[in-house]
Amino acid sequence: MPPLIAIENLHHSFADGWDALNGVTLRIDAGEYTALIGPNGSGKTTLAKHLNGLLKPTSGQVLVNGTDTREASVSALARLVGYCFQNPDHQIFCASVREELAFGPTALDLSPGEVTERVEAELAAFGLAGLRERPPAVLPPGLRRRVALASVLTTRPRLLILDEPGVGLDAREQADVFARIAAYNEAGNAVLLISHDMGAVSRYSRRCLLMAAGQLVADGPPNRILCDAGALADAGMQPPTMSRLSLATSDLGLPPLMLSPEEYGRALLRLREERS
Repeated sequence: MPPLIAIENLHHSFADGWDALNGVTLRIDAGEYTALIGPNGSGKTTLAKHLNGLLKPTSGQVLVNGTDTREASVSALARLVGYCFQNPDHQIFCASVREELAFGPTALDLSPGEVTERVEAELAAFGLAGLRERPPAVLPPGLRRRVALASVLTTRPRLLILDEPGVGLDAREQADVFARIAAYNEAGNAVLLISHDMGAVSRYSRRCLLMAAGQLVADGPPNRILCDAGALADAGMQPPTMSRLSLATSDLGLPPLMLSPEEYGRALLRLREERS
């Protein structure tokens, strides 16, 4: 089966001469849950904006479901790729939450009945049903982020790009939002998570891409990438706390690639039982 996203030797230079991407080659298949990490300025957002046509390659090629993005409009690519920006205010503009969620599927020329069905489904999924007629611009930041994500999901994209979706949310809100994202992924849709939250990366993604200086420098399971202190240091990043703890105590007989406190706690209990 051809990949959903196929990127070959992608370069992108901005008008000021900054080379933001330097030869990125990447494949993303349908149904993958991929995290994209790296320091600020490493090219993560620039790469992501090539996937929905907001940016076009300086050289190289980006194919989305077999379509060259240089030959497709942003509106055409929006049928396949949904993008939830880091700042929800950059994509919220309608007078009510209901209208915000209806905008995307209406632009896709869906029937009024199907638009309503999708809107009601996402209002319920995100706990927004009681706010349907409220202006989204006056809602608290956490609710605005929910509205932005719900409005993207009403278009049912095959690839959902999320730029720091947990920012501004409390622990319960984050869990609810990531549960909805996981359900969308489990339905066969691909997710690309851009985040500095290594806890979210390790907990939810199944593949991790590490970028530095406009290049893809590592690609693999999150526990391997986030426990690779050398690769992270070369990229200008520190390993997350749990990976440092896991590596530091591996000589005690504990597995070396544990990223969650729960997994680490279970391993400690097993080790204690084995030695008692």
